[in-house]
Amino acid sequence: GLCLLVLRLFIGIHVFLVSCALPDSVLRRFIVRVMCSVLGLFVRQSDPRLRDVNVRVYIANHVTQFDHNVINLLTSCNTPALNGAPGFICWSRGFMELGVTGSRAELVDSLKVYSSHRGNPPLLLFPEEAATNGRAGLLRFSSWPFSVLDVVQPVALQVQRPLITVSVADSSWITELLWTFFVPFTVYQVRWMPSVPRRAEELSEDFALRVQELLAMELGVVSTRLTAADKTEHMKRLRHTPLLPFAPGSQPLAGRPRRPSSLTGAAPEDVRITAMAQRVKEVLPHVPLEVIRIDLAQTNCVDTTIANLLEGRVPFFPESKDAGTDLPAPSTSQAAAASGIQGSVAVPSSKPATKQFAKSPVERHLSLQERKRALYDYARR
Repeated sequence: GLCLLVLRLFIGIHVFLVSCALPDSVLRRFIVRVMCSVLGLFVRQSDPRLRDVNVRVYIANHVTQFDHNVINLLTSCNTPALNGAPGFICWSRGFMELGVTGSRAELVDSLKVYSSHRGNPPLLLFPEEAATNGRAGLLRFSSWPFSVLDVVQPVALQVQRPLITVSVADSSWITELLWTFFVPFTVYQVRWMPSVPRRAEELSEDFALRVQELLAMELGVVSTRLTAADKTEHMKRLRHTPLLPFAPGSQPLAGRPRRPSSLTGAAPEDVRITAMAQRVKEVLPHVPLEVIRIDLAQTNCVDTTIANLLEGRVPFFPESKDAGTDLPAPSTSQAAAASGIQGSVAVPSSKPATKQFAKSPVERHLSLQERKRALYDYARR
């Protein structure tokens, strides 16, 4: 793999120079396609006669960072640059710079002007706006690519590669390029589908959904409602959550080795215990927070800790009302509701409210019913 990588890096420079020197033509695409086969990129297409020369917009699913380069080896097309700063890198990767950095509406207007000139090559657009591995499903198509023209042609793209996965989430195009040079070969299968016209009075969102369903059926995957923004948010959560979340039946937190807080800030176990302690503190505000944390470190369960504190298994000294410094300040709405209940609602009670939970379950249930009645009366007023 390393030998292939080093060798193909030098060959790739020659491929780039040849593609830049030769004008866009059938000869150039044939030469570059043969040279790409030396780099391990094999491109196959099925039903090339289905490709409509009158269609100005191609719609394809997004698998790798080089899908537009691969399809450009089969036919002349341009893909606008949506992300990244314009410049040499954007141009060298084969993207078309429109000079539009504003909203999607401005981009659609620029693409409409581009498509109005018959001499320009067709547009190749990826409505998913993010690459996937192509094995599970399609991301939800954006509607703006279907606002350019009323007729589009779907292109089904599948990629196969031995040993190494085709597309890794949150990886850069440089990483994908190096892995492509490292593995023996990567096969791109391009399938042309019949063109799809817009129906009468069909919205762009419905048009996009219909084309997405057709592509999903052709690829044999699921048509999902997840968007590129959902994928981005998912990757952020993966980067900020521990790799081994707590599961029932796993090793207790008290037996796990803890990392020094000075090196890693707050350990995931400490953050989890703090969150659970806050939940217990909301139910039992008179119990000291340190007592709750100590018991949670042993039980690792909110309900068990609450039961231990209520049944007297864990001794503690109740806190006064003023000793609530460990708890976060209540929100404005909560403070207003609490002041309204205490100040404007006078609920008759047969006995004063106790500072501690009663030991008898019956008394605790009656106290709960009194608080619920007070909240109901306040809500009605």
